[in-house]
Amino acid sequence: MNRSILLFLISLIFNVGVYGQSKAKNPIIHADVPDISIIRVGDIYYMSSTTMHMSPGVPIMKSSDLVNWELASYAYDRLGENDALNMENNKNAYGEGSWASSLRFHDGTFYVSTFSSTTGKTYIYYTKNIESGNWKEKSFSPSLHDSSLIFDNGRVYMIYGNGTLHLVELKKDLTGLIPGTDRVLIQNASAPAGPNIMLGAEGAQLFKVNGKYYLFVITWPRGGMRTVVVHRADKLTGPYEGRLSFQDQGVAQGGLVDTPEGDWFAYLFKDNGAVGRIPYIVPVSWENDWPIIGINGKVPQTLELPKSKGLIPGIVQSDDFERSARDPVLPLVWQWNHNPVDSHWSLSERPGYLRLQTIRLDSSVVAAKNTLTQRTFGPTSQGETAIDISSMKTGDVAGLVLLAEYFGYVGVKKEKGKNYIVHAINESGKETIKEKIPLVGSKIFLKAVCDYKDMKDQARFYYSLDGNSWNAIGEPLEMKYTLTHFMGYRFGLFNYATESTGGSADFDYFKISK
Repeated sequence: MNRSILLFLISLIFNVGVYGQSKAKNPIIHADVPDISIIRVGDIYYMSSTTMHMSPGVPIMKSSDLVNWELASYAYDRLGENDALNMENNKNAYGEGSWASSLRFHDGTFYVSTFSSTTGKTYIYYTKNIESGNWKEKSFSPSLHDSSLIFDNGRVYMIYGNGTLHLVELKKDLTGLIPGTDRVLIQNASAPAGPNIMLGAEGAQLFKVNGKYYLFVITWPRGGMRTVVVHRADKLTGPYEGRLSFQDQGVAQGGLVDTPEGDWFAYLFKDNGAVGRIPYIVPVSWENDWPIIGINGKVPQTLELPKSKGLIPGIVQSDDFERSARDPVLPLVWQWNHNPVDSHWSLSERPGYLRLQTIRLDSSVVAAKNTLTQRTFGPTSQGETAIDISSMKTGDVAGLVLLAEYFGYVGVKKEKGKNYIVHAINESGKETIKEKIPLVGSKIFLKAVCDYKDMKDQARFYYSLDGNSWNAIGEPLEMKYTLTHFMGYRFGLFNYATESTGGSADFDYFKISK
């Protein structure tokens, strides 16, 4: 072979190996971050998402490159106070709480709106400093489904609906709707995707580019896949013309964002099994004033964006529960399953430990209050904890759960004064112990390992007496994404009582890794 050709080939291989690895890959976040809304302010991007029944809610994330994200704040600590959100009187808010948000920046103020069937309200939160967490709230009835907040020509509007999309004007102080302004904007927003629709157009997000209005929605043709439809108009009030804009792998729902350099991208997400709904970034070009999504109509595997540094510690992170006076009580990666009862958890009663004290009698981990959670992530992830069980009472159950409707956990149950390591799953709608092993000693190490590779969606549970030698327990958990919880699996630390209250479990740390 000619020496110059050989050197060229070696150089080509080297460059592909080095520079190819420096590119971002889709999905940009292999974890449950659905219903995303992204804006750019200067050279920083901000993203809001849905966390439904979790508290605090409506997470706000920031990035300098559209790929590497970190949690910056939450729009609210508690959405409201009712039996469902507080898990009282046999009620819960699984799969409900707050849904799709709309993030905006207008005249120096950040706004994020959301809605909730659990409270029957639409919410608008606002702040001058999006990272301070100092959000103020305006709320009103009714709950406007998948509403998109719009500031246009000195007035404020929302577009909302499913199938038929409505436009309504808000009072200037954002405290409610102006009577008589609600009008049908698009009668059948799904029409460009065909006549046989399983999911009517929703998830509306509006953008104004070069004087034209672009309305992104998702729809789902029967027998097909989640599909992006874009409607375009010269005026906010229409008339709108629509196009089927993108149909690949079910990657859909979202909108448009540009870079400081003038490049355009669509932010979308995909239903991806038990890990949840995961975000994608897809290049956009323009043709005859229409956004053209994808590369030859497809989601590219790699992007001309910086490589991901991983989800740790921006989206998830370990916690040793050691606190100084300047540390936040809980890092932003943590969310409670429903509203917490603050009097029954502590990081100060026993420094260096998270103490979870039982509150009432429950029959299952999904009914337990004060379960502290973080996202799982793909393609593989694992969570590990250690618990001092010396203050548990008979009937108490504490441990590490993979939380969803079809949950599984490894933990400790105290029965008649004796401790047992237990593995339990949801079997036919009931929490069922699948294996029970006598435990001697006051400390136990627990681990849950998730495998999402190629949609395997399977988890295994382990225990250790010394933190070094691990033993599998029970059977693999076949993880399933269901609309009941409408959320990807989460690691959760829990403690609940079945006989008497007042017992506590002390968690020494939580380690998360891939």
